[in-house]
Amino acid sequence: MRDEYYSHFISKFGEKTFIQHPTSETIAEWRGTLPDQLLTYWEEEGWGAFADGLFWIVDPKEYENIKDEWLAGTVLEKADKFHVIARSAFGKLFLWGEKTGPSATILPYANSISTLPKDLKRSISDPDEEVRMFFGFTKKEYCDLKDIKKQPLFLRALKKLGALSRDEIYGFEPALILGGDMSITNLSKVNIDAHLTILHELADPTLPFSQLDF
Repeated sequence: MRDEYYSHFISKFGEKTFIQHPTSETIAEWRGTLPDQLLTYWEEEGWGAFADGLFWIVDPKEYENIKDEWLAGTVLEKADKFHVIARSAFGKLFLWGEKTGPSATILPYANSISTLPKDLKRSISDPDEEVRMFFGFTKKEYCDLKDIKKQPLFLRALKKLGALSRDEIYGFEPALILGGDMSITNLSKVNIDAHLTILHELADPTLPFSQLDF
């Protein structure tokens, strides 16, 4: 039975438009690393896409290499051990820290990592409640992007380019860091691993602070 947080999440995003069921072996592999509540969601709801691919619950193992590339050399390496638990249609990676919970996100299209020093220094007391709140408070606007005229891009990208596969995102070509515009005409369907690797090779990600002492 769905709890009130997940039910609220579904009320905003709708039922899955793509679903993948993790094996019991996979769930057991993550037991003790990720919160039990998240693994319960996996067992009962599976991984998959919501709102026609705007938001995805994902297998963290498939994103370990990409996540490691983006965090290498940053303060996040010292702060915690992170795993990707969800992503957006544009490649935004929602990270879960084993100590700090949902304390950071990677924004590859902007070549940046979003986090705060206070979030990286905390130690969550109730991981299951943090998971419930993560889903309950996630909004569509957190996942969509707006173009240079401040208009949402996702639905137009979906109509123009078609639905995403589980290994695809909508990416800007040319990349924003190379001077490309955040416009529908510059969006393409791209392989998420290849595209995010290329973006990372173009420039190191920026953070909202220069250093952090532990």
